[in-house]
Amino acid sequence: MRLFKAAIVAGTLAVLAAGSAFAEDVKIGFIVKQPEEPWFQDEWKFADQAAKEKGFTLVKIGAEDGEKVQSAIDNLGAQGAQGFIVCTPDVKLGPGIVAKAAANQLKLMTVDDRLVDANGKPLKNVPHMGISASKIGETVGQAIVDEVRKRGWDLKSVGAIRVSYDQLPTAVDRVEGAISVLKAAGLPAANIYDAPQAKTDTEAALNAATTVLNKHADVKYWVAFGLNDEAVLGAVRASESVGIAADNMIGVGIGGADSAINEFKKPSATGFFGTVIISPKRHGYETALDMYDWIANGKEPPKLTLTSGSLALRGDYEKVRKGLGIE
Repeated sequence: MRLFKAAIVAGTLAVLAAGSAFAEDVKIGFIVKQPEEPWFQDEWKFADQAAKEKGFTLVKIGAEDGEKVQSAIDNLGAQGAQGFIVCTPDVKLGPGIVAKAAANQLKLMTVDDRLVDANGKPLKNVPHMGISASKIGETVGQAIVDEVRKRGWDLKSVGAIRVSYDQLPTAVDRVEGAISVLKAAGLPAANIYDAPQAKTDTEAALNAATTVLNKHADVKYWVAFGLNDEAVLGAVRASESVGIAADNMIGVGIGGADSAINEFKKPSATGFFGTVIISPKRHGYETALDMYDWIANGKEPPKLTLTSGSLALRGDYEKVRKGLGIE
């Protein structure tokens, strides 16, 4: 009987040891297009957490162009990796990335930016975790509507600055999401003024919004939204430059960038009311776990997972960031 029990214990330990050894043999690549950006640094940080929990090796590679992406995939194949996650610098590289992954017998998952085919249509067979641009825009719109009502403004007399960068589909989806909520709440379409940016930074947004504000100097109350925090901060700076009081401007950005957090830290409130923070935790941690589960257990990730954001205001941004795993 003692021998039988000993055999069971030995067998159990052998299984556990084999499982641990297998985890150590799993190697997963995580390729990003802008390795110096805080967003991608955070994705890597959370992917590292998953690697430590499961015991697999994570290979982090920065690939700023198509040639480097191809080289990175070959490199992973040569290292004996079994799969990789990628945020590509150009979604049109899709067919080439799929082919290169297959040639190296690597499982493929995308994050943030979804691969497209030669006709610009999403490659639906490649598992993807992305951001729901429309939902995030709707969160922005709802935050603005709620604050407009709280301040007792009449939406029919409110001017809306649509800081736009229509070259980027994500930007269009975000602002259209915000507009859909604003219109449903009663904002007249005629009150929405387009402020096209030359670039996606604060200076370009400031220049674009200043033109709108000078053209409609009779409007007292303003709201602003756009692709990111920088777009809205530009509109807020523009409102300040033409003498609009902070209490007469409601700007809600997207991203939770340092520039937005610095705005919240100012001694007194500005027209920058809030930001919808997008968490890199799910995009790094969950994709790494999904890829591991696919390799270790044959469980393929969902074809499409879309994440949303969390609204952060001057009074609660620290709590929101902590809840999203952002230090």
